[in-house]
Amino acid sequence: MSGSATTLPPPHDRAAAERGLAQWEEETGAPAGSAERPLLAAIFGNSPYLAGLALREPETLMRLLAEGPDAAFGAALDLVVAPDPAASRAQLGEILRTAKRRAALAVAAADIAGLWPLERVTGALSAFADAALQAAVAQLLREAEARGEMRLRSGDDPARGSGLIVLGMGKLGARELNYSSDIDLVVLFEPEAGAYHGDNPLAFFVRIARDLVRLMEERTPGGYVFRTDLRLRPDPAATPLAVSVEAALTYYGALGQNWERAAMIKARPVAGDRAAGAAFLAELRPFVWRKNLDFAAIRDVHSIKRQIQAHRGGATIAVAGHNLKLGRGGIREIEFFAQVQQLIWGGRDPGLREPATLKALAALTRAGLVQERTRAELAEAYRFLRRIEHRLQMIDDRQTHTVPAEAEGLARLAAFAGFDSVAAFAAELTHHLGRVERHYAALFEEAPELGGPGSLVFTGVEDDPDTLATLRRMGFANPSGVAATVRGWHHGRPRATRSARAREILTELMPALLAAFARQKEPDQAFARFDAFLTHLPAGVPLFSLFQRNPALLDRVAAICGAAPLLADYLARHPPVLDGLLDGARPDRSVARPLGRLLAEARHLEEAMDVVRRVVHERAFLIGVATLEGTLDADRAGLARARLADAALKALLPRVARDFASRHGRIAGGGMAVVALGKLGGREMMAASDLDLIMLYEHAPGAETARGGSGRRLTPPEYFGRLAQQFVAAITAPTGEGKLYDVDMRLRPSGNKGPIAVQLAGFARYQAEEAWTWEHMALTRARVIAGPPALRRRAAEAIRAALARPRDAAKVREDAGSLRARIAKEIPPFSPWDVKYRPGGLLEAEFVCQVLQLIHAARTPSVLAGSTTASLRALAAAGALEAAEAARLERAARLFRAVQGVLRLTVGKPRSAEDIPAPVAEALCRAARAAGLRDAVDLHALGAQMQAAAREVRAAFNTHVADLGPVDAGPDA
Repeated sequence: MSGSATTLPPPHDRAAAERGLAQWEEETGAPAGSAERPLLAAIFGNSPYLAGLALREPETLMRLLAEGPDAAFGAALDLVVAPDPAASRAQLGEILRTAKRRAALAVAAADIAGLWPLERVTGALSAFADAALQAAVAQLLREAEARGEMRLRSGDDPARGSGLIVLGMGKLGARELNYSSDIDLVVLFEPEAGAYHGDNPLAFFVRIARDLVRLMEERTPGGYVFRTDLRLRPDPAATPLAVSVEAALTYYGALGQNWERAAMIKARPVAGDRAAGAAFLAELRPFVWRKNLDFAAIRDVHSIKRQIQAHRGGATIAVAGHNLKLGRGGIREIEFFAQVQQLIWGGRDPGLREPATLKALAALTRAGLVQERTRAELAEAYRFLRRIEHRLQMIDDRQTHTVPAEAEGLARLAAFAGFDSVAAFAAELTHHLGRVERHYAALFEEAPELGGPGSLVFTGVEDDPDTLATLRRMGFANPSGVAATVRGWHHGRPRATRSARAREILTELMPALLAAFARQKEPDQAFARFDAFLTHLPAGVPLFSLFQRNPALLDRVAAICGAAPLLADYLARHPPVLDGLLDGARPDRSVARPLGRLLAEARHLEEAMDVVRRVVHERAFLIGVATLEGTLDADRAGLARARLADAALKALLPRVARDFASRHGRIAGGGMAVVALGKLGGREMMAASDLDLIMLYEHAPGAETARGGSGRRLTPPEYFGRLAQQFVAAITAPTGEGKLYDVDMRLRPSGNKGPIAVQLAGFARYQAEEAWTWEHMALTRARVIAGPPALRRRAAEAIRAALARPRDAAKVREDAGSLRARIAKEIPPFSPWDVKYRPGGLLEAEFVCQVLQLIHAARTPSVLAGSTTASLRALAAAGALEAAEAARLERAARLFRAVQGVLRLTVGKPRSAEDIPAPVAEALCRAARAAGLRDAVDLHALGAQMQAAAREVRAAFNTHVADLGPVDAGPDA
């Protein structure tokens, strides 16, 4: 090597060196002699930053040249160790900045000249930081006492007994501060210390922390003291700048991660009440140093670096653009090499609990855990890399670890490091990086491969640039947001990740999990929906283990989150429904028997309500997933949802009736039946469909209730009205399992003005004498789904009689046409994708069917077939509709239901095709093909087919109901 630690580097920029020497001689009046000239030329010709300091603080450099670096640095430190107690905060700030300039110049000159070894350089920088912090803390505490907020115990040492603890972390804590380093701090407070006398200790100590940071970081023409980072405190995104000792101990005891254990190896009190800081670290010792050999930590801590550049692949060793700290073979690998083994063995051997990296390597060697040759090579590499790091930072006082990528910057660094050529520098650098890489890889050679596309590091508190690049390559548009979310998981913000085991499994699962979401068309949105799901999950270990054993399940969940926002939201609100994806059973199978068995174990109504909700949610979710995946077409899905609702209401009604009777007695010969209309009645339910219900009751003539618990008698209308209200409440009330369904009872006689439960005889009379045509149209889809068998039968007969009476065909058509026109005015379609209300849409197809049913039911009751599909076929069989026209209407209605079904599960109400993401578009086309539209290859083709179907429906409406004109020949969907 042509350069060494004791050889002054020649000036890279000789012209700058000559200019600097001339200015030096002019300003100091002291000519640069042969002894001083090489150091001055090295400073002026290599570092614009140090050149500026040398000209601003020439006395420091002159003292160093005359008396040595210890004297020069000591003079700078003296300014900080004993500042004037009467100085104001602003005056102290200027003192600290002046001292920082002088200390930085003295340390740099001693380093460049090879007068101090690495440990003395980093130790001096750390000692100055300690003194600056302690002086700033003393100033802030004296000000607080002057305001009457504190009562200090010692004028000479304001911090003693103050309750304020400032821990130095990272390189500051280990006394390894680099030349332009941030200082990593954790600010804690002990409210029980008694020094603070206000009512809000948290707000007070947060203000102290904020003022401390401001004192350190404030930039004036005099420079700054230190950049400060408080993000190593417990869960920094969710906690204030200052954290109470109790809160910190609670966090580390419950949620502390292995990387935080590694970080705490270097922690030490640097300012504030140091005795209290030492007591805190002593109490934290069991968290950091575990008695049992902690081999489990090796995988978790190694993931920090293994996923940065895994030794089985990833980034390669380089020179130009290589990161000396985080890059392969860099400083971080040496630190981890020591820290991981300290975590494993340090619980049993206190001699290994050494914060400084070089001392830790020596301790591991003495313990027989590291070979002497390995220690020597790592120590040599560490010293070399830290020296190059310092030169890199001295050039412009930048917190950087990256070797310049451009030729000029690389040449400057090589010269400043004392090398004759870039080639010589590159050879030495790659030599040391290669050694570090080999030793680090050997330590982790048994670690399992995480796989993945590259660096995926989510430990620590800041974004890893390589991880962001990896996430961006995977397709995430906001990689920083994804990284922050994952860090939140590791901090235990979701309840599901609060156990150490859950976080360990999650670490191993992360590459596969991110890859699954990256495969979605909109990865960021899909990932955000999964985060919402995770937030509601009560525990993570079972699910994460399940994902590990069953990658296909992870893919299905990712697909749901990617393609079906509403379904994903449903999953987030009801995480247990995920269990249903595992049993492989058909989602449209009956739930009546399993529901009955579960209800038999329910001890009271609330338990029964939760059982029904749980079963319905799980099955509805499975139906939605099957619809989305194309394994269940829209009509079969509608039938399955209707059967599910039937089973739920049939099971729930008797439980509600028994509970009600236990409090209010019974009506002699009384019973209540539930009539379903609308989508439930027609067995065409969509996701999140309301239940359109009518409650009918009967009782023995002259009957009234027995006395209930209140002692008050209820008349039959009162009794069944209240029973109906309780039944609706049981369906709609939110419980721990969520809400079962929304209920709409506006189709009952007299609508919202009528009683909630109607006597059967009154219902029949109303339908015969008062009901409007639109009410009879709605009644064509009525089904009696729950209640005593005899009452159900009589109710069905009453409905059939109401529908089968002779009608004035012209009046039916006129009323239906007027209703459609009014709906068009009051509820205009939100877009062509509003398949229900668009001109020629599903509503008009249903109107055609219902109008023809009312007109022909008296002569041919078989046309009352329930669902739209069955009714159209029955109308064709009765000759009320031509077969070809019925087939066209059936095909159009099926298409519209398929589109509506997918939109209900996904985006809801898109304004245009541009509002439909690619995965939803795929699901729409898949559903349309399942509905028989084979040409639906993309949204454009699907939109055109929807427009054609709308024209056919409108033509039928114009023929059989009322002439509303053709569908506009505007743009398709």
